[in-house]
Amino acid sequence: MLALSGMRTRWITFVGSFVALALGVGLIAATGLALAATFDAPERGPERFAAAPVVVRAADHLRVDTPTGTRTKPLDRPGPVGPRTADRLAALGRTVEDRTFPADVTAACTGPDAEELRTSPDVAAARTGADAKQPRTATDVTAPRAGADAKQPRTGPAVTAPPAGADARKSRPGQDAEARVGHPWQVAAAAPYRLTSGRAPAAPGEIVVTTRPGGGTPLRTGDRVLVRTPAGNAPRTVVGTVAGRGFEDAVFFTDDEAARISPDIDALVVHADATAVHRALGPDSGMDVLTGHDRRRADPDPDRDARALVSVNALLGTAAGITLFVSAAVVASTFSFAVAQRRREFGLLRTAGATPGQIRRTVCAEAVLVGVLASAAGVWLGAGGAPLLVGRMTEAGLAPPWFALGDASWPLHTAFWTGVFVATAGALVSCHRAGRTAPTEALREAAVDSRVMPASRWAAAVLVLLAGLGLPAVALAVDPGDLLGRKSYITRPMLLVVGFALLAPVLVRPVGRLLTWLPARLPGATGVLVRENTTAGVRRTAAVAAPVLITVALAATLTGTVATLEEARATEARTATTADFVVTSGQEGRPMAPAFVERARAVEGAVVSVSRSTAVTVLEEDTALVTSQARAVDPAGLAAVSELPVTAGRLSDLDDDAIIVNEEWLTTRVGDRVTVWLGDGREASLRIAAVLATGTGDNGVYVTRRNAGGAGVDRIDVKVAEGADRRAVAAALQSAGAATGTRVTTRAEWLAANGPGANDPTRTGLRMILGIALLCTATALANTLVMATSDRVRDLAVLRLAGATAPQVLRLVAAEAVVAVGVGTVLGGVVAAVNLLVVWGALVLLGVMSAVVVPWGTLGLVVAAAALLAAVSAVLPASLALRTRPVELAGARE
Repeated sequence: MLALSGMRTRWITFVGSFVALALGVGLIAATGLALAATFDAPERGPERFAAAPVVVRAADHLRVDTPTGTRTKPLDRPGPVGPRTADRLAALGRTVEDRTFPADVTAACTGPDAEELRTSPDVAAARTGADAKQPRTATDVTAPRAGADAKQPRTGPAVTAPPAGADARKSRPGQDAEARVGHPWQVAAAAPYRLTSGRAPAAPGEIVVTTRPGGGTPLRTGDRVLVRTPAGNAPRTVVGTVAGRGFEDAVFFTDDEAARISPDIDALVVHADATAVHRALGPDSGMDVLTGHDRRRADPDPDRDARALVSVNALLGTAAGITLFVSAAVVASTFSFAVAQRRREFGLLRTAGATPGQIRRTVCAEAVLVGVLASAAGVWLGAGGAPLLVGRMTEAGLAPPWFALGDASWPLHTAFWTGVFVATAGALVSCHRAGRTAPTEALREAAVDSRVMPASRWAAAVLVLLAGLGLPAVALAVDPGDLLGRKSYITRPMLLVVGFALLAPVLVRPVGRLLTWLPARLPGATGVLVRENTTAGVRRTAAVAAPVLITVALAATLTGTVATLEEARATEARTATTADFVVTSGQEGRPMAPAFVERARAVEGAVVSVSRSTAVTVLEEDTALVTSQARAVDPAGLAAVSELPVTAGRLSDLDDDAIIVNEEWLTTRVGDRVTVWLGDGREASLRIAAVLATGTGDNGVYVTRRNAGGAGVDRIDVKVAEGADRRAVAAALQSAGAATGTRVTTRAEWLAANGPGANDPTRTGLRMILGIALLCTATALANTLVMATSDRVRDLAVLRLAGATAPQVLRLVAAEAVVAVGVGTVLGGVVAAVNLLVVWGALVLLGVMSAVVVPWGTLGLVVAAAALLAAVSAVLPASLALRTRPVELAGARE
């Protein structure tokens, strides 16, 4: 009853805590419901081979026996199905050979334009050779990815649909290419694809295409198009269409033409019993026999759904964690201030005979009651807000379009009890202090805070600060790269935030005096009063500064760290790449047009370095398989177009028997041999030729083409030779690019295009997290100031009686609120500065000399918003209080 009576009397004190906790619980519930939906990707059955009885393909996982068991890792590029294997399986029943290769469609036209397309000099003849026959696999053709990679600027061939209408008919070959994949027509029945118009391809130059419902420029039977394949560019006629099934945009050729374009067999559909297929292959064939649900492993990028949810899971988990942290800090700060305000009330209760235990139970009961009510309201808000959150994430590209809520209810229960626990835990320290209130507190008339830091709080603050500073120091000494991970730079600031928040009552006075030093020396009494009130009401100022401290520290640390790492990566790229022109394929898994590679190599005055993306896997400490991204290069060309951060060895020592590693590898001594597995699963023992600095993690591994695992060319770096004509080289490259649909960029253009954009998902996710923190901060800030100002009505009345006008009093109240925000900003800035210096130190130790990027714009907006809200929250209740006669307020009692 006493708790209910106290809440009814001091409802203003509890409204802010209720709202802040309800919002926190609501956000935790909403993010929890969305997070629960990320634990299981949608169950997708087979797509490309849904109608195939048995699919045989090369094993797509590396398996290595270790002393602790068999370890597996996905292969970067599984090998093809050999001709002997295909002949052996053909004896069991009908077989269909599947081949998958890039087939980009350009410039749909009919009528007179078709003849122009057919006779265009830009149409390159089909070619043969090693580069034209790079093996392709089903997994090489990937759907557009969600998350960070989905928003990267494109630097290779344009992959947008051709313009519609008249503009489409005037498109030139090599422009406006529509990215598709090619297959032989016979394998279309395995999906199954069924003709919706026209007929099957029967002769070279005839194709069947999938249609795109509601998107892209429709291709119709009879259209004449230019198709770019690994064998070159050639005009072709659309003789039929099939309805698209959503997982790929396909172009079907005759079986003979598909075999000419891509000779290797990527998969084999076998119409026979699976047991007989297993028996025919034998146990050590290196082939996978896929039936039933396992056939989805032969689909294009079968793990795309699970991979797309990884970034969503990390984002939502981070948002929920920060929401919990901010809510707990805000509630604890609010309860602490509320108890400090009620010292005289508790003193009166003690005078009336209340025991310390009764006081503690009263405060704790109030906290539990607020926690239950606020948590219930928060769960209701979260259940309604979760669909809005998911919708906003899909619109912003933070989640894949198909992402949707499930039917899990445990996040609501978790959020409710978390809210109750946070409210109770946040009030425990306050309960203890309330029970220690002496009866003499009822006689207090002064509002000066004394002994605001008990020994227990000092001890807690020192321990937390030691942990917040000691852990990064240890990491700098042992593993600096660990400090650059997302989990590290998101969680590390929280220890320092808690430490500074615990020390806030001690730091308020010196920081407040520093901020008011100049105003106190200006004419008039306002500056002096602001200084004295700020330093006298330590608890009030600390309660206002705490949420600002949290928000400023998180805003500066998170956005500043991300920007600093981006700048470091840009610095690495600028330093490492010395080429004058950089050409990339523009899409992961798709090789560059072989015709462009040949023409680029033939440009007079150009030093050309051709490279391929691959991967190597190493067994570390006989327990774990670790895969590193690698590039297959020509050693002489690599040295000519780059300046890599070599810490040992020489780049020129790279050959077919060697490898270049970075300092993250366990074996880093030049000359030592390491056993690795290449992208196609082959085992090789390679000698370490050179070691690179770790950097930000982008300094990968380098091998030669022989160890590329069958990868195709996806990047060309071109440097103008000394004495050569740069304009002539540029013109020749642009001409080659125009003829093959390849975009040639200068070094400056490539660096700019590969930099982070304004709509980068990482930045968008950080803005969402900071928005959550700012919302909690705004609630706590407004509540604390309303509580504080409402409790100072007698002080305001005394100022009026001393001759101050109402506007002067309101300006004083607003100035005090802004100074309190300034105190929180300074403390939060110190926390952010320490964390950013830790990141900078880690980069220096990793060999990257880059500047620290301070997000002044974000900080300015956060501080300005906090200052404005604080001023309004202080002035409004003060203006209402000033409507009462000062004499009546001065004589009022609590």
